[in-house]
Amino acid sequence: MHSVFLRMDLLKDLKEKYTAHPAVQELFLQIGKQASKTHLQSTAGSASSFIASATFEHEPAPMLFILPDREEAAYFLNDMENLNPGKKVFFFPSSYRKPFKLNAHENASIQMRTEVLSHINKHSQSFIVVSYAEAVAENVVTRHALEKNTIEARVGEHLSIDFVNDFLTENNFHRTDFVFEPGQFAIRGGIVDVYSYAYELPFRIEFDGNKIESIRSFDPVTQLSEKNLHFVTVIPNIQTEMQQNVTESFFKFLPENTLIWTRDLSYSLSYLDENLTVLKNQSSENDETEEGDDPKIIYDSIEEIKSVLTAFRQVEFGLKAFYENAVGIKFNIQTQPQFNKNFNLLAGYLIENSEKQFKSYIFSDSAKQVERIYAIFDDLSFKKEIQRDDIHFNPVYTSLNKGFTDLDIKVSLFTDHQIFDRYHRFKLRKNYSRNEAISIKELYSLKPGDYVTHIDHGVGRFGGLEKLNIDGRQQEAIRLVYKDNDILYVSIHSLHRIARFTGKDGTAPSLNKLGSTSWASLKQKTKKKVKDIARDLIALYAKRKSQEGFAYAPDNYLQTELEASFIYEDTPDQIKATRDVKKDMESASPMDRLICGDVGFGKTEIAIRAAFKAVNDSKQVAILVPTTILAMQHYRTISERLKDFPCTIDYINRFKSTAQQSETLRKLAAGKIDIIIGTHRLLSKDIKFSNLGLLIIDEEQKFGVASKEKIKSLKVNVDTLTLTATPIPRTLQFSLMGARDLSIINTPPPNRYPVTTELHTFNDKVIREAIMYEVSRGGQVFFVHNRVQDIHDISDMIRKLCPDVKIVVGHGQMDGSQLEEVLMTFIEGDADVLVATTIIESGIDISNANTIIINQAQNFGLSDLHQMRGRVGRSNKKAFCYLVAPPLTVLTPEARQRLQAIEEYSDLGMGFQVALRDLDIRGAGNLLGGEQSGFISEIGFEMYQKILDEALIELRESDFKELFPADDNKPIVADCQIETDLEILIPTRYVENIVERLNLYKELDDVETEEKLSAFESQLRDRFGPVPKQVMELFETIRLRWKAKSLGFEKLILKNGQLKGYLVSNPDSRLYKSDLFTQIINFVKGNPSRCRMKEDKGKLSLTFYKIETVNDANTVFQKMLNPSVATA
Repeated sequence: MHSVFLRMDLLKDLKEKYTAHPAVQELFLQIGKQASKTHLQSTAGSASSFIASATFEHEPAPMLFILPDREEAAYFLNDMENLNPGKKVFFFPSSYRKPFKLNAHENASIQMRTEVLSHINKHSQSFIVVSYAEAVAENVVTRHALEKNTIEARVGEHLSIDFVNDFLTENNFHRTDFVFEPGQFAIRGGIVDVYSYAYELPFRIEFDGNKIESIRSFDPVTQLSEKNLHFVTVIPNIQTEMQQNVTESFFKFLPENTLIWTRDLSYSLSYLDENLTVLKNQSSENDETEEGDDPKIIYDSIEEIKSVLTAFRQVEFGLKAFYENAVGIKFNIQTQPQFNKNFNLLAGYLIENSEKQFKSYIFSDSAKQVERIYAIFDDLSFKKEIQRDDIHFNPVYTSLNKGFTDLDIKVSLFTDHQIFDRYHRFKLRKNYSRNEAISIKELYSLKPGDYVTHIDHGVGRFGGLEKLNIDGRQQEAIRLVYKDNDILYVSIHSLHRIARFTGKDGTAPSLNKLGSTSWASLKQKTKKKVKDIARDLIALYAKRKSQEGFAYAPDNYLQTELEASFIYEDTPDQIKATRDVKKDMESASPMDRLICGDVGFGKTEIAIRAAFKAVNDSKQVAILVPTTILAMQHYRTISERLKDFPCTIDYINRFKSTAQQSETLRKLAAGKIDIIIGTHRLLSKDIKFSNLGLLIIDEEQKFGVASKEKIKSLKVNVDTLTLTATPIPRTLQFSLMGARDLSIINTPPPNRYPVTTELHTFNDKVIREAIMYEVSRGGQVFFVHNRVQDIHDISDMIRKLCPDVKIVVGHGQMDGSQLEEVLMTFIEGDADVLVATTIIESGIDISNANTIIINQAQNFGLSDLHQMRGRVGRSNKKAFCYLVAPPLTVLTPEARQRLQAIEEYSDLGMGFQVALRDLDIRGAGNLLGGEQSGFISEIGFEMYQKILDEALIELRESDFKELFPADDNKPIVADCQIETDLEILIPTRYVENIVERLNLYKELDDVETEEKLSAFESQLRDRFGPVPKQVMELFETIRLRWKAKSLGFEKLILKNGQLKGYLVSNPDSRLYKSDLFTQIINFVKGNPSRCRMKEDKGKLSLTFYKIETVNDANTVFQKMLNPSVATA
């Protein structure tokens, strides 16, 4: 809290200095004149943001900032947001996905544009909008058209739901069950959800009759409310109006007194002119062929834009003024000097500033970075290199794009990212279109006709939810159809006993017969097999845990400096993974951790930190990679990253001559190499380490079984870190099972874009456009073609399509040195297109390559496609992936599903989801080795997992009792089945959508704590309105099941006012040796009229009388669990 006030005070102080700045005072006088043109000379860094903020404080007029391109605009937007906390700063982007390509709209951008127009229309007296040349040149809908299509809703107002429904339908809103993207609405009873184009989030209007009770914005992913609103404006997609030619220039939409600020206006106008000329020529050439908007409607001519601009007051900053009559105002500002991580230089600069009476500020949005600066200064002073007391600076906890020094008012502003040489990213708000949460949910929801497995009865077909009438009371159950059309109704309280069947794709399983023994014996057989494998695994795990490993020392200052100089900011997942890895390394037993992170999410950085930690403790590190190229690349990356640190790095691969290799091996054995990088050559017998402490395995899914066995023998008492982007199912399962530790990195670096993924049939035009667009913005292209035989025909075809583009060809059958030369040419930017086989899949890292075209994409597995797509989009530029495949109709269902899945999951951080989806598609093949796949295809993958879990629990309680401490807080039985004749369900009128009702039952069935149950209740109330009585009874049933499990009941039957409970049937259960059993006996003795105990065929049962509701049953069980209540 303290730092927030500190930041506010220092910022306020700086802004006041600018308001009083003599040159800014002169600016205030200039902008008071009508249509004045002013040029701010000699500004640098983020000074213009300070000048603009001071001007807005002085005169809160409407202000529009126009920067040359989207990226500069985004950085400027962030500066304005950080310098004006509490004020809304709007971003006004272009409507299209690619600059000046009028055939693909970006929904999120249209939404932001609409939000700005709606705001200007209502609050024309004061606003801040940041935009860029291409976006402001694009015309907008007229004021009249905007107002005609808008309705407002206020709390307390009277409005009928039917009217809202009609208005939304007329305006092309699409009615769905749940709202997750703009232009959708949903009606559930008295609740209307709408995603208007005028807001960032959708909102929920709750009616009481025709009166609006409340309006709340909600998160489209969780569907839960975020904050209360007083009124909202509903605006449809105005892009459709624009196609009807109802448009005008954006500048005509602005109030006359708007103050327009521009950077390098002459450059922006000539850039616009060039592109508009090209566009208009293109559209007149191919009127028929290209689908897309008409540039004549979308853009005015450059002359019209110039003449409209002249009418406004304008302030230019940048090198040269566009208007000859502009009044120049001279500032005296210099850019922040380059320190290149030289902290002695920085210290000298700060000391000099203090001597000259200059005030120094360091801007950073991370307190950790400021702490690191202090730590480094302390360290330098400890080494007597500087005098710590002479260094003075004020930390400001907010980020700034670029530092500067203002000689007039004697201030120096530094930014932490320029000091540490880190990449600073802009942040634009989150785009919620077609979010992954929805698609994952759809992926796992059951549809009628799907195959499911019931743990007691085997494979059946899902027949949907069905209402049953039992003695005049309604109940809901799941209908399963078995062999010979036998029907089994499964109670909604036993949902966890069924699982969706995922076996081999496209093959229907055979249905089981109800009542036959074949399922039970298959289940037993599987369980036995699983136990055998799990036993070996747990034994290996136990062996590692009992081995003495090396406990590393805590971090020293070198480690701190290394981590501070990472050019990206750490994401929360990365911080957690780093912490976990260090904790494992500092403990005495050997580490075995799997880091599962999407391509380019910073796994390599975690590996470098771990490696450096090991080297700091005089241990050697071996990094094992699957390909020669990757070894080269890791060598370059790691050498570059550790060049300022005391550390020797070398590699071994087939590009080295035999003499060079033996020299490397000699040094390795003598302990002169700290980090060695290599392919499976590192596993050969002749490799000797002098003191190996850490083994890092990259892209584990690429190693064969034989290599894996060698690795296993190597790693019993060496710390091991495995990195993978798409964990192959087998490793994924063991990690989830707890046979090794797992860290998942799910968050992308804040400035990585999702890769736009499009599916196309083979088409010269698409390929030419994709390549030319990428090359025109200075980028490079990967073209993947996986057949060596005709790879040169493909490169010739590309040469014909794009004559001026430099192309190189690479494939695995080339000679090593030749292939390396090709890749080096591409890596160093001397070629525009690399036509290659899948050698690029294994981790070639080129931040300048932002387009990948994958030919014959249907022939690749899902994880391969995901890996290849991860090769692009590694910088802050938008990246594209084109999947070229035959028409979907001729593909196998499996290939079709794969391509659709990869197109759907274009968002970053989907690697883990992709692996899960791949499990589904590949039919979870050989999860635990070949012999298992037969079982999986018979019983389905999810059920297999359940049996696996059961087997593990049994093993922990029998064979490995001493390894896993007994947990007395764990319920005595793992599950309790409940049967009842009471009306306990979610009524149809409350939740109409069947799939959602089933999902809610499933979710509720998995709730394990009171806290989660009350959260679930408030979610229901939020989404569907007041919770009905039947649902409250359902909650009571869940509570009853928890108590029954703690008391040791395996089954409860609540019918006709009686409750019958069957105690655990295993005579060796810990229940019968516990005090709890004595409590139960005492309760029965103390209440002879209310209950009685009976033993039948070795099974104990208790019957309770006068139990009319679930609540009554809960009260009785509570008294049994807590006898002090019973006697009270």
